[in-house]
Amino acid sequence: MSRLEGLAPQVVERIAALLHNIAERGISILLVEQKLTIALRISHRLYVMGHGRVVFEGTPADLQTNHTVRQTWLEV
Repeated sequence: MSRLEGLAPQVVERIAALLHNIAERGISILLVEQKLTIALRISHRLYVMGHGRVVFEGTPADLQTNHTVRQTWLEV
């Protein structure tokens, strides 16, 4: 039995576009996502969790400039 490794890139792009359209209508969305690039594109606020607690809360721009959080919690 083969194991699926995520969604096809075209499907990911379609889902991201749909989420963006929903958000533009003023509907809040809770998105739990491992791919930071997707979350950065469609989010107004981000939360980063580590060891079961929130270690960052802010905007995508805030996260882009917070090198400590990115290094400690997001980079492999």
